[in-house]
Amino acid sequence: MKAESEVLGCIATCVDYVSKNHCRVTCRDWFQLSLKEGLTVFRDQNLDGEETQEVGWKPKAYAPFLGSVSASCLLEFSSDMGSRTVKRIADVSRLRNYQFPQDAGPMAHPVRPHSYIKMDNFYTGKFVFSGAEVVRMYKTLLGSQGFRKGMDLYFKRHDGQAVTCEDFFAAMRDANDADFANFLLWYSQAGTPLVKVTSSYNAEAHTYSLKFSQEVPPTPGQPVKEPMFIPVAVGFLDSTGKEMPLSSVYHDGTLQSVVSNDQPTYTTVLRVTKKEEEFLFSDISEKPIASLLRGYSAPIRLDTDLTDSDLFFLLAHDSDEFNRWEAGQVLARKLMLGLVADFQQNRPLVLNPKFVHGLKSILLDSSLDKEFIAKAITLPGEGEIMDIMEVADPDAVHAVRSFIRKQLASELRAELLSTVEKNRSSEDYVFNHPNMARRALKNVALGYLALLDDPELTELALHEYRTAANMTEQFAALAAIAQIPGKTRDDVLADFYSKWQQDFLVVNKWFALQAMADIPQNVENVRNLLNHPAFDLRNPNKVYSLIGGFCGSPVNFHAKDGSGYKFLGEMVVQLDKINPQVASRMVSAFSRWKRYDDTRKSLAKAQLEMIVACNGLSENVYEIASKSLAA
Repeated sequence: MKAESEVLGCIATCVDYVSKNHCRVTCRDWFQLSLKEGLTVFRDQNLDGEETQEVGWKPKAYAPFLGSVSASCLLEFSSDMGSRTVKRIADVSRLRNYQFPQDAGPMAHPVRPHSYIKMDNFYTGKFVFSGAEVVRMYKTLLGSQGFRKGMDLYFKRHDGQAVTCEDFFAAMRDANDADFANFLLWYSQAGTPLVKVTSSYNAEAHTYSLKFSQEVPPTPGQPVKEPMFIPVAVGFLDSTGKEMPLSSVYHDGTLQSVVSNDQPTYTTVLRVTKKEEEFLFSDISEKPIASLLRGYSAPIRLDTDLTDSDLFFLLAHDSDEFNRWEAGQVLARKLMLGLVADFQQNRPLVLNPKFVHGLKSILLDSSLDKEFIAKAITLPGEGEIMDIMEVADPDAVHAVRSFIRKQLASELRAELLSTVEKNRSSEDYVFNHPNMARRALKNVALGYLALLDDPELTELALHEYRTAANMTEQFAALAAIAQIPGKTRDDVLADFYSKWQQDFLVVNKWFALQAMADIPQNVENVRNLLNHPAFDLRNPNKVYSLIGGFCGSPVNFHAKDGSGYKFLGEMVVQLDKINPQVASRMVSAFSRWKRYDDTRKSLAKAQLEMIVACNGLSENVYEIASKSLAA
């Protein structure tokens, strides 16, 4: 209730301010939408109270720029209420799971699209989250004070005007006398840049070289791409895990000092702007372990020459918590891809004990934020793994991820049980970071344990469900139980609905939980839920929860018999007559059908052809379905 009252207070303040002062700056046209949406989301992602003080950011002064009371009210709420690192991890995961696949598909478009048939089809995460990443890169390049100077000049120049992305760019550049070279390509060039990094150490000269190469894959309408302006934050660790001070870097014929105000510098931002280039660091006393793209300083795919030993070292020691998490994710992706190959060749699956030990060390590290630990011991999703395969194999990826999770649950059973027990609380619900973090860690541990389908552990999950004093913990216990088909699952799902049926938002979560389940032949359960009294095909959020949720289960949506494709095809045709915008979102699940094996490709293509051939099809659905077929 306290958090709710704070949000309501924020809304009241913003409504009062906007009504008195009106909007000072607006977008010239829809193509500039990423400017408004990007800055809105960036503020929500990043500016906690301390940073607000540091850069002099005044919420009331800048709220009118956003042109939306509800957007303005985001303020710094998310970072203020939780962990900055965990928020960054969540934002990057969203990019990887939703934006990067779109960037590699037939609907790929720049942050600022050149044209469209239906604007609704482009009001996507590319505007919102990629727009926020562009704003973040300005701040990464210029620093807090430089970013503030750019904002001040922007408002001074454009108060009362309708503006473009170029106007914002010019203000940032001119206020700081900065050379941003090809930075505007982030607005006009589609696709996700792939950056490869190789390193070498010269022990005699005490120099360390980082060589970068970049490419942006072809996308519809843009077969040839130019090199992007990519800020890469880097730091080095010595053999004991301590940060190494940086003094200078030689690049493009110039030796540049990276020391600031005579203080040791441990992280510097490299400006990668060419297809290939090298940065040579001086005064490096021993061969370092490079911590690259700290804080995820640019929205790219990164391929490095770091060994598994290097990654385990970063997982244990990196002071940049995002990169500590990232090291674990890279190790997990490599492990999962290797096991997928074993599964496809009918070889036995064996889990690397070093990986288990690495996650165990994280789990038992009391110095770490508990919400960070919860993220660090969570494996990459199935969609993320399929996205980096040449030919996506949903069955193999699902089998491997399930194997690893069960094996981790078995080998870390005692530690996970202890985690659940130590993070219980009988106190009244409090919405603050320590309690949020405690609940997050307990819930992840419980989810692992429930996978073992052990009567003792099932009873533990039931106990957590029955004794939960808040929605977060009760729903997490329900989700843990719902992983295993059977009477217990059915009974608890029915009980939960009977308790919460009057709360439509909770019912939507209940629908989504069942729709996303990986239980065999789940499409029939989802079809049955279409007839549930609480479901309404005319309600977009219910559609996103049930039908959209089903598309989020790769093993069932991409079932080899085509049952998942057939279900979605039927739903898209029905929805198009009710709400074309919602239907177009649903049909986009077919957009990357060519990434699968021949059997699946044939079945998905048949559904797209059926949809396109329908009489009276909306422009919204036609645009996405026809572009998907033509890709």
